[in-house]
Amino acid sequence: MTMRDTKLRELDAIVVGAGFSGLYLLHRMRTMGMRVKVLEAGSGVGGTWYWNRYPGARCDSDSVEYSYSFDEDLQREWRWSERFATQPEILRYLEHVAERFDLMRDVHLDTRVKSAVYDEAANRWTVESELGERFVAPFCIMATGCLSSWREPQIPGRETFSGKTYHTGNWPHEGVDFTGKRVGVIGTGSSGIQSIPVIAEQAHRLYVYQRTPNFSVPARNAPLTEEFQSQVRETYGALRQKARKSTGGLGSFEVYGVNGALKDTEEQRSAAYENAWAKGGAAFLGTYGDLLVDDGANKTARDFVHRKIREIVKDPKTADALLPDDHPLGTKRICVDTDYYATYNRPNVTLVNLREAPIEGITAKGIRTKDGEIELDAIVFATGFDAMTGALSRIDIRGRGGETLTDKWEHGPRTYLGLMCAGFPNLFTVTGPGSPSVLSNMTTSIEQHVEWITDCLAHLRSRGLDRIEPTREAENGWVDHVNEVAHMTLYPKAASWYVGANIPGKPRVFMPYVGGVGAYREKCTQIAADGYTGFALDRTRDAPRAEQAASASAPPK
Repeated sequence: MTMRDTKLRELDAIVVGAGFSGLYLLHRMRTMGMRVKVLEAGSGVGGTWYWNRYPGARCDSDSVEYSYSFDEDLQREWRWSERFATQPEILRYLEHVAERFDLMRDVHLDTRVKSAVYDEAANRWTVESELGERFVAPFCIMATGCLSSWREPQIPGRETFSGKTYHTGNWPHEGVDFTGKRVGVIGTGSSGIQSIPVIAEQAHRLYVYQRTPNFSVPARNAPLTEEFQSQVRETYGALRQKARKSTGGLGSFEVYGVNGALKDTEEQRSAAYENAWAKGGAAFLGTYGDLLVDDGANKTARDFVHRKIREIVKDPKTADALLPDDHPLGTKRICVDTDYYATYNRPNVTLVNLREAPIEGITAKGIRTKDGEIELDAIVFATGFDAMTGALSRIDIRGRGGETLTDKWEHGPRTYLGLMCAGFPNLFTVTGPGSPSVLSNMTTSIEQHVEWITDCLAHLRSRGLDRIEPTREAENGWVDHVNEVAHMTLYPKAASWYVGANIPGKPRVFMPYVGGVGAYREKCTQIAADGYTGFALDRTRDAPRAEQAASASAPPK
């Protein structure tokens, strides 16, 4: 790869990442008259949907809500083909958005950012790519995604394997044909649970290496009829408003048993769970409103799922190995599948229980466990992500006095609202730790963050201000609040990626905000309405006069 032009590019704002967040940020800020560039490591837009092309990859929120709401024509004209859209369809949607709003002329592809450094005297961020390109602007927005830094497992002997290896988070764009192959899949999180049934249909033999079983519920995916989509288009406004005020950012998410699980009889609970199981999707967690706060209530739900697994999986020993027993249902990301448990009834599929026979290493021929070696032609690592902080920690981010973000977050991420960090002026994060992010429908949370950030920039410009930074007190207070709310729930009982438990050495801190999308939105709105409580706003240079900037500052509504 040749060195690119390294001349300095002066901008009003720099955005890192061209997924859902980066594209919407570019659209909003461009309408404000700002000079903006989006820096994207991939060769195309899409963010996580550009990289995650593994078999069976699809969203686990209903497609009609896993989409933008900012443009009425866009949401009325686009047609989703299935209830849960596949990766190729979501990518086509984002490519359509980029073309529809003429965004590509300000997106720099194949531009992986290596550093972002704040110059306090100049009040400027300098962002440099791995190819030596440098971009300078007073504002930098990290739209790097929560699940975009895939985790490479450290297994002895991996480099000696003579076959092919793949990671679900960085799948070959040309696809992979496993026909006639002996395949091993390591990991049974969301990407493993989605890919295993598809790979099983191709492979001659499939060995699933499972350390920790996860709860999964049926997707009940199906084509979307024109009648259904017409109905959604007519009610989109109400659906979106409900989503913005909800806990999980989904207008279609229902809580069926408002009385609580333990207040119903066993027969009533069984009927409620059967109804939710038949409907499909992660809304199973809404069968009762207390499943994530009352362990007794949660036990009724996990006992139901255990019974379902035993009903589906014919071999009793395999069924028992698939029963999650170390965490309450929903405290790890609940998976949504198509025929996952039924896949273990196939004669070509074997579950390798790593609790009984741990992996000792990878050899030239395959994987060796305590019970011996299994010869393989290909290994798939479905080992997940360094969630929420991984993409940021890969970049050398330096704020006031050269303090690095990794040093600041040595004992766990600290933010105010998940939007900014004390000591890092004018640096914003979209759906960062301390916001609802991964506990919500991501597009709902992304739009809220993007709109709050751009409204904030408009506020600064209209008043001739050019710097904003949260106070240490506000940041400390928000971190305390996030932890307090989390510990009112069952979430901390699980060794999940929500607390960084899947990354060796990562501090165990519950990262997302459990308080819900609606409550969080209200807090953010009130903070802005009160003049950005908890933030220090100031003027470092001769910024544009307020009356001159105001006309070009207001983002679209």
